[in-house]
Parts: sequence; C-alpha cells; structure tokens
Amino acid sequence: MRHLYRSISIVLFLLLLPVSYSRAQSESDTAIKSWLQHHIAVLADTSMHGRGYVKDGRQQAARYIKKEFKKYHLKPIAGKRSYLQSYSFPVNTFPGQMDIRLNGQMLTAGVDYIVDAGSSAFHGNDLSFEKLDLATIKDKEQWRRTLATFRSVNKVYYLEHVDSICSFLGLKKHFFTMVLPKGCYIIPQKEKFIWTVSQETTHATVVYVKDSLFKGSISNISVHIDAVLLKNATSDNIVGVLRGEVKDTFLAITAHYDHLGMMGNNAIFPGASDNASGTAMLLYMAKYFSTHKQHYSILFISFSGEEAGLMGSDYFTKHPLVPLSNIRFLTNIDIMGDATDGITVVNATEYPKQFEQLQKINKDNNLLAQIKSRGKAANSDHYHFSEAGVPSFFIYTNGGKGYYHDIYDKAGEITLNHVDNIVTLIIDFLKELK
Repeated sequence: MRHLYRSISIVLFLLLLPVSYSRAQSESDTAIKSWLQHHIAVLADTSMHGRGYVKDGRQQAARYIKKEFKKYHLKPIAGKRSYLQSYSFPVNTFPGQMDIRLNGQMLTAGVDYIVDAGSSAFHGNDLSFEKLDLATIKDKEQWRRTLATFRSVNKVYYLEHVDSICSFLGLKKHFFTMVLPKGCYIIPQKEKFIWTVSQETTHATVVYVKDSLFKGSISNISVHIDAVLLKNATSDNIVGVLRGEVKDTFLAITAHYDHLGMMGNNAIFPGASDNASGTAMLLYMAKYFSTHKQHYSILFISFSGEEAGLMGSDYFTKHPLVPLSNIRFLTNIDIMGDATDGITVVNATEYPKQFEQLQKINKDNNLLAQIKSRGKAANSDHYHFSEAGVPSFFIYTNGGKGYYHDIYDKAGEITLNHVDNIVTLIIDFLKELK
C-alpha cells in the first residue's frame, strides 16, 4: 500500500508540474513587463528633455544607462576605464522661444505645428501674409521668378501644393526647404506631424501647420523662433561587456537611447517607444546575462545619434572597440512598445539560417503572433555593421497606437503587449548562436 501511495504521489506531483510552471512563468512575465515599464518611464520622463540636444537631455540619459551598466557588472571594453565612446557632430537645435500666433491666438507647438528641423531663427510681429498656389507654376523659369519674389522678411509666405512643385522639379519634399531663400514660410499639412533632427540649417524658416487653422481669413500673424546650430555637439556611445567562456568572440545587443529632444521650451518629444523601450530591453538583457554566463562574451552598445542619421553606429564601425570580425552576431532592438501583431526582422533575407532559428524558437514556444521577414534597410543602427560584414538583425514590434516622432510617444501610451515574449525569444536565440 505504501508503494501505491508513493506512486500516486509521484503521479500527482508530475501532473501538477505544468500548472505550477505556467503560473510561475506568468508571474515572471508580469515582472519583466513591470521592470521594462519602470525604465521606460524613467528614460521618457520630462526630466530627460526628450534625450536630445536641448538642456543636455542625451547626457542625462547616458548617465542613467552608465549607472545601470555598473549595477549589472558590465565592464568597459578594450582596456578603457569608461563605458563612453565620445564623438561629435553638428546638430540644429531649438532651445528657446517657440511662439506662433494667428489673429492673436497662440498655437501649440507639436499639436498645431512643427518647425522644419533645419530651420533658421526668425522673429517678427504683425507680419503680412501672402498665399501662393505652387500648382500654378508650369515651368522652371516661372519657378525662378517666383523664388525671386520671396524677399520680404516682414511677410509670411503660405505655400500651397508643395507636393506639386516637388514632383514637377523632381525634388524630394524634404529637400524643398533647402531651395527657399531667407524668410518665413508656412506649409499647410493634413497628415500627422512627424519631427526629426537635422545636422544643418537652411536659409529659410519653415513651419508645417494644420491646414484647418487657415480656413478663415488671417488678419495678423507673429512668429518668434529661436534656433541654434551646435557645430560640435558631443555625444556618447555607451559600451560594456560581460565576458563569456570565449573571451574574444562576441554576441552584440544594441539599441539607441537618443531621441529628438525639445522644440522650444515647452514641446518635448519623449520617445518612449522610440527608443526608451529598446534601451530598457537592452538593460534587461544586461541584468539577465549578468547572472547567466554564456559561451560567447556579450557586448552591449547603447548608441547615441541614431535620430540624427545613425551617427553613433557609424562612428563605432569606423572606430571599433573590438574587431568587427570578432562579432559573431548583432541584434539591434528598436521600438519595443507593443508586439500585438508580432515583430519584423530586418536582414531576415540576408541571414536565412538565423531567421529560421528565430522562427523555430517562436513556434516551439508559441511566443508571438508572427515574425515578418524584411530585407536590407538603412533604418537603424544595425545597418553600418551589416555593411561592414557583421551578421546583424534589426528587430522592431508591430502594434501600438502609431505614436512616432511626435509629442504623444509617452510611457503611459505603451502597452508592452507580448514584449515579455520578445525577451524570451531573443535570449533563447542568443543561447543557440554557437
């Protein structure tokens, strides 16, 4: 009878194991999400000033990441005493006044308008207002004559149908502002506002404004915009390593921590999804692998300058702190806010064997709804590495509310749906790369 009770007890124990495991796993997933949410909230807080080039936002974020690297016992690389790899580049900034008034009513930066990132400073009260329909221009000579009329600094030019003239001239829209002479120009826009970072300034001051604000007559307009070109804005890549059994071969985990910063004194672009979320996930990986030693050493790089044109990764590949040939594989993570519709893997077509590994891990563990394959793209920090011969993936999520490069990309808007499963997917993938 004792043997029977013992057998029954063993069977019951084994039957209960999956239930217990599932519950523990669920609690662990909740803990991962909570951990990520905390760090996203810190990095996207208003005190970080959008992790850009106004009020030293990027430096504040760098100090926070350095502190986390130290907490998880990452070591500086290549005999350095510091985690920092410093470099500089020019960047146009809007550090002060940002004031536009129509008929005496102040518009809200980021909501009613955005300033073209390359714009020069402009200040004027009680300006005259002139509308021009660029669709009426039929040849290049007429366009040259029109440009010659843009001479008054006491006038705001309202330019309709910019797409039409760009198409006619064979000019990409983001180059249009470069051909405009000194002065203030308003371009009406129906689409959502998406801001960026510019490394140069134009002669013109260009403002994209909601077209609905110009349905009535404009009797009075004032524009005050401060702009400062920083010719040598110092930025830092933050680089740390956890040594594995094989000391001089690396798996790299990367994510950029910079964002757009501020447009004037009040408009902050928090960059919670892009890319406080990826940075938080990188920090979680550092935490995890600090207590789970791997076969290969793991290199963690938090890049700056991504929004300004992949500057940090470009600098690293030209001044590598480890031989690029020693990087076995690089996984770059960006926009980790919501994986309701799975993830997309850039360079999947370039590295089909590794992509097949990802797909198998996902299927075997039922992690994500789908993993989409995408080819080469110069859309994040993986690019310069893959161009230099380093096998690389760029992974981003498919889901969320669509907030991107705007003032609404806040920590509170991120769901982190299934993002804990991405953590599992990447960790398991890296463990299999031998």
